[in-house]
Amino acid sequence: MGILNVTPDSFFDGGVYGLSATIDRAASMIRDGASILDIGGESTRPGAQPVGIQEELDRVIPVVESLKSRFDCILSVDTTKSAVARIACNSGVHWINDISAGRFDKEMSRVCAEFGVAVVLMHSRKTPLTMQINTSYGNVVDDVIQELLSSVESFISAGVSKTSIILDPGIGFAKSVEDNLCLLRSCSSFLETGFPLLIGTSRKSVIGAVTGRESSGRLAGSLATVAETYRQGASIFRVHDVAETVDLLKMIDAMNGGCFE
Repeated sequence: MGILNVTPDSFFDGGVYGLSATIDRAASMIRDGASILDIGGESTRPGAQPVGIQEELDRVIPVVESLKSRFDCILSVDTTKSAVARIACNSGVHWINDISAGRFDKEMSRVCAEFGVAVVLMHSRKTPLTMQINTSYGNVVDDVIQELLSSVESFISAGVSKTSIILDPGIGFAKSVEDNLCLLRSCSSFLETGFPLLIGTSRKSVIGAVTGRESSGRLAGSLATVAETYRQGASIFRVHDVAETVDLLKMIDAMNGGCFE
């Protein structure tokens, strides 16, 4: 899953791409091996300010429409707003990636059910502006799983197929460094729920905490998290660096006698 942020304030690539450059970036990611493009119009980094529905639509929908007319790949929109999700689905997206797992907008589950799209339910607490003040857990793995399963129940009750749900433990969202590392060591616990697992660690602060590097120098650390969580059974990786990640996965599969596709 290649990350396409169309925001001025994302932590790594905010403000880098206008529409034309975003399309070029998408084409590059597809050539490099991305099968999913995740388009985000609102930064969710710690401390990020929210944006309004119309502003998010103005950022996202032109990109969706341009990509839909040019490329044959899975298009995902990273949003917590059901109004944005509805218009994105009408424009042809296949997935909704909700960092709040439906907490912010109770209509999100019904929109996903209505359009029959896949949905990524990510664990978080509070909002991006306040999430890092709520990082207390009894057992972080058990608590995150139970909170995600509560969201799963809501989406299934609204009519979303169980086979359309993907879980994301929410690395970096309302977690300490040790919480994040514990979650990354515990993919098997998430897979026991029966849902596919998406991992989003690309260039995040937990990698900086371990390596001492700024976001521009966190590629190697990001790849290490992909390698280890892939070994444990995670199957979707949300990344900035598609070519390097695909090469890593190809090499792991080749060493294990398989054929990465």
